[in-house]
Amino acid sequence: MGARGAPSRRRPAGRRLWYLPTGSFPFLLLLLLLCIQLGGGQKKKENLLAEKVEQLMDWSSRRSIFRMNGDKFRKFIKAPPRNYSMVVMFTALQPQRQCSVCRQANEEYQILANSWRYSSAFCNKLFFSMVDYDEGTDVFQQLNMNSAPTFMHFPPKGRPKRADTFDLQRIGFAAEQLAKWIADRTDVHVRVFRPPNYSGTIALALLVSLVGGLLYLRRNNLEFIYNKTGWAMVSLCIVFAMTSGQMWNHIRGPPYAHKNPHNGQVSYIHGSSQAQFVAESHIILVLNAAITMGMVLLNEAATSKGDVGKRRIICLVGLGLVVFFFSFLLSIFRSKYHGYPYSDLDFE
Repeated sequence: MGARGAPSRRRPAGRRLWYLPTGSFPFLLLLLLLCIQLGGGQKKKENLLAEKVEQLMDWSSRRSIFRMNGDKFRKFIKAPPRNYSMVVMFTALQPQRQCSVCRQANEEYQILANSWRYSSAFCNKLFFSMVDYDEGTDVFQQLNMNSAPTFMHFPPKGRPKRADTFDLQRIGFAAEQLAKWIADRTDVHVRVFRPPNYSGTIALALLVSLVGGLLYLRRNNLEFIYNKTGWAMVSLCIVFAMTSGQMWNHIRGPPYAHKNPHNGQVSYIHGSSQAQFVAESHIILVLNAAITMGMVLLNEAATSKGDVGKRRIICLVGLGLVVFFFSFLLSIFRSKYHGYPYSDLDFE
């Protein structure tokens, strides 16, 4: 009889035993504690973000633009976490600052913020705030900001880029331009709703009433309607207004002038060919009117049949007006369009 072999001990099929090396339990415990701590930190960030958004929504429900001091600015704008965009107007609205441009920009900014607050697309992804110099001087110093008003966009993540500062000098501060800039930076489209303004309608009604009353009083003598000189003056006034850029001012809403915050010098002519000040359009209007007056005098001197000496004086005055003011106009044109080669008299 053959000898029976010792029975072999086989492991059950499909089961595999894993053995942890000695000393790995402290490592696993440390890893577990680290995961718990990271989870707790993430939960804390989520709770902090929820509190910030809830506070901002509460402020927005009461006022479309909320004012911020240094502490609020650092907490809600600079400090993470954030999942919202914040548009901030840095301004100086106190009467002692005498910033008329700030008040005009604030009116447009208020129209924009109200349009967003009361629109159906309103959400917690975009908020509007304001930092006044007298309430947040430390914020101005922190951002190295020395001019007002200034509009900045603070994105949900990262630092603001160059394009996140609104080019107010070139574009103006009309609410429609601000809304277009915000759409480019945040993909949030704000449709601007302006409150009804009846001043134009009232002015037109008064003008029609005045003209109607004048025609009624002169109903027996309406020869003045056929006065060529009167219609020529009206036409010239319209031409001067249009060629000086009054319509551009109405659309873009530029400031009247610019005061340099470093030396206090006031500029009435914008240095760029893409923008202008309101004062600049007034200067151009006066120059065009003076040139036109000179041309009228030259024509009068050439066509009239009066005394020769008087006609010569009229001709010299007209020629002087044309040469002087047209040279002044060319110098302004050259200062805005650098490299323009033509000039008559140098006023620089």
